[in-house]
Amino acid sequence: MTAFDPAILLPDELVERIRARAAGHDSDNTFPHDDLADLAAAGYLAVLAPTELGGSGLGLREVSQLQQRLAGAAPATALAVNMHLVWTGVAKVLRDRGIHDLDHVLEGAVAGEIYAFGISEAGNDLVLFGSDTDAAPRPDGGYAFTGIKIFTSLAPVWTQLGLHGLDTTSPDAPRLVYGFVPRSEEQEGRVVTRDDWDTVGMRGTQSRTTVLHGAVAPADRIARRIPPGPSPDPLVFAIFSVFELLLASVYTGIARRALEVAVDTAGRRRSKKTGLTYSQDPDIRWRVADMALAYDALPPQLDALCRDVDEQADHGARWFSLLAGVKHRAVTTAKAVVDDAMLVAGGSSYFAGAELGRLYRDVLAGLFHPSDPESAHATVATAWLGPLG
Repeated sequence: MTAFDPAILLPDELVERIRARAAGHDSDNTFPHDDLADLAAAGYLAVLAPTELGGSGLGLREVSQLQQRLAGAAPATALAVNMHLVWTGVAKVLRDRGIHDLDHVLEGAVAGEIYAFGISEAGNDLVLFGSDTDAAPRPDGGYAFTGIKIFTSLAPVWTQLGLHGLDTTSPDAPRLVYGFVPRSEEQEGRVVTRDDWDTVGMRGTQSRTTVLHGAVAPADRIARRIPPGPSPDPLVFAIFSVFELLLASVYTGIARRALEVAVDTAGRRRSKKTGLTYSQDPDIRWRVADMALAYDALPPQLDALCRDVDEQADHGARWFSLLAGVKHRAVTTAKAVVDDAMLVAGGSSYFAGAELGRLYRDVLAGLFHPSDPESAHATVATAWLGPLG
């Protein structure tokens, strides 16, 4: 099989154009509208839709590579787009398994819809297994959602918000309800987007707080009603797998870029003491080698797990620990690689406008995405040691 070349969809010229804008969006705390427009024009938002629906027909393996490349140019742009790709990836994972409930998401992506991920809630460490948002059933089969969602990436531009809430009033309650709320609910005052995104890093994602006041997801956009708690429902697996793998891809891309910047800087910096470039300094060479040894482990892991999702491999109960593990390793490795890159580059990287200074701040966001370090360790411990007594 011919290897996929991510430069076909993300050519060098486009990557460099996006890279050139990243610092401005970071310093100005603005959303990268131009990046999104360029990516949409390149068909990037529909890469996971099958060709018969008008998309590119790519799998998670290929999109993981694309996201690594995009993150190397503009981490915030990659992370923002990631949330749209998560929903289209979920729809693809379900469709591949003969479940067509979310085909409308794939069709919507081709038609220009932009999907945001409205799952995170302050203090809700249950994540997919519970919600503090109220989901009130309507007579027509739709649901009205009331609550507060945080970290809503793509806040300025989304057209469909994929979210969950808890139905506590139906005869079979409680039920977690997953659905999609259109942006038109904002015009009715039922969706309010706070302009509150002023963070250390990943500023271009504009992941603002979304307040729901009975925001309506119509009946034909209700994806699931399932009991709260761990569930074998395919939707839960689809969300968890795509979310973890594409997040890991973004942070792997950051690690790669930090390594590239360190190598470039070591080749240009020259020691006053020896007259040699820092690339000839044994200590610098050891540090760069250590960075590369750590980074080189990530792409093969991502490739293997993405392939396994694409090809419907059966890891049984091990799936969740494998997925949480690769996300955790990608983030912690990327953070360590960026830390070392800062030391290789020297004091100039400490300035806020330096690319490594921005990567240093951006990579921190990875610690807060599910699965966070505590959750990842708990999941892996359960997989190997069994549940707590």
